Amino acid sequence: MRALLLSTYELGHQPLHAAKATSALLAAGHEVRCVDVALDALDADDVDWADRVAFSVPMHTAMRLALRLAETIRARRPELPLCFYGLYAPVSRDLTVTSAVDAVIAGEYETGLVAWVDGEDPGPPIQLARVKARVPARHLLPPLDRYTKLVVGGEERLVGSVEASRGCSHRCRHCPVPVVYDGRVRPVDVAVVVADIDQLVEAGASHVSFADPDFLNAPLHARRVIAVMHECHPSLTFDCTTKVEHILRHPGVLPELAEAGCAFIVSAFESTNDAILGYLDKGHSVADASQAIVSLREHGIEVRPSWLPFTPWTTLDDLIDLIDFVVAHDLVVNVDPVQYTVRLLLPEGSLLLGHAAMEPHLGHYEAERLGWTWSHPDPMVDRLQQELAALVEARVEQGAAATFGEIDAFIRSFATNRAAPPSLGAVSKGAVGARAHLTEPWFCCSEPTEAQLMPLTPLA
Repeated sequence: MRALLLSTYELGHQPLHAAKATSALLAAGHEVRCVDVALDALDADDVDWADRVAFSVPMHTAMRLALRLAETIRARRPELPLCFYGLYAPVSRDLTVTSAVDAVIAGEYETGLVAWVDGEDPGPPIQLARVKARVPARHLLPPLDRYTKLVVGGEERLVGSVEASRGCSHRCRHCPVPVVYDGRVRPVDVAVVVADIDQLVEAGASHVSFADPDFLNAPLHARRVIAVMHECHPSLTFDCTTKVEHILRHPGVLPELAEAGCAFIVSAFESTNDAILGYLDKGHSVADASQAIVSLREHGIEVRPSWLPFTPWTTLDDLIDLIDFVVAHDLVVNVDPVQYTVRLLLPEGSLLLGHAAMEPHLGHYEAERLGWTWSHPDPMVDRLQQELAALVEARVEQGAAATFGEIDAFIRSFATNRAAPPSLGAVSKGAVGARAHLTEPWFCCSEPTEAQLMPLTPLA
């Protein structure tokens, strides 16, 4: 069979999930073409060539974009079987599975995807059986120099995205991962992870981003991975994502991460309101987040927090508290501006559905937007979010520090009788000088921009 694999968005990285699917399909004897439509327009000849088309949808933005692209393909070839694979695949099945030959596969998707391309039953929509790990096949993808870079000290370095584990042991209520994995973690064989890193270094990468939902879900496995990686590539730097509670629970891992070249850690702080953190079942408090920053900086590691500022329970005071937290902990240059605009997403199966705190705010399901609607009890907060999102999108090419002043002033303009903001670094001061960051300014849980949607309409 001739399989066309399409990736729409992977945080600006060379698409790992297209490479993993390519490896599985080539091993099964299929012909494969890959197109990353985040970079290149889809050619009509590729659509005409294909016997089957599979979309990689590891996150919300990717699925929104894939649905737009699927409409275009169906208009040209209505009979062509389509498959959506990845974390968001089961969302809005009425838009994805429109015939008996279409499929959705989430979780450990490789076996089901191969079966579907073979013309067989792919199995259930969520598959968690362990699969044989294969080194991702990246040779059909654009080179690394077309993707996000690491910026440090005025220098840009090529970056590769790797995966040491899939799934997550936690069940944060706002997160799509537990909807699929339900607390399970699937570590990837260390030899496979390192072999993928080897080929990325060979392709020019001097930095890798671990795409695991939480790198320290299996701390012993993570330590083995970074130990072997550092032994093989001592000058390689990396970043990873982990929860606040893991940073505090495993202090012995921090010096090992630093020694192995950890440039920064992404951590989902989400809110500076403990009640909201409780609704989300985050497992940490605001004080814990503050301590995590201090603990990381003791080892020379900066944190790049992700935020969920807009929820049904957010007040104007909460938004200002978040800004003040960023200033007091010297995080202004560590936070991409889009983080101040993120609004709670409620996809099908969200663990917040049915929660008592959520029910009064819940509206209807919008299939095309992949989620349930909700409204804030104070219309001013919803208006603030919309206007702030427009401001940030208009400044997307501008740096975090330059945009922060506008964001700060805009949010404070909605409030009255607030105390003076704290001084920069009043609680914790970060590293002096330039701090490492990736050039991709957007975020997986943000709604796609019009600029992202525009290239997906026509076929080249």
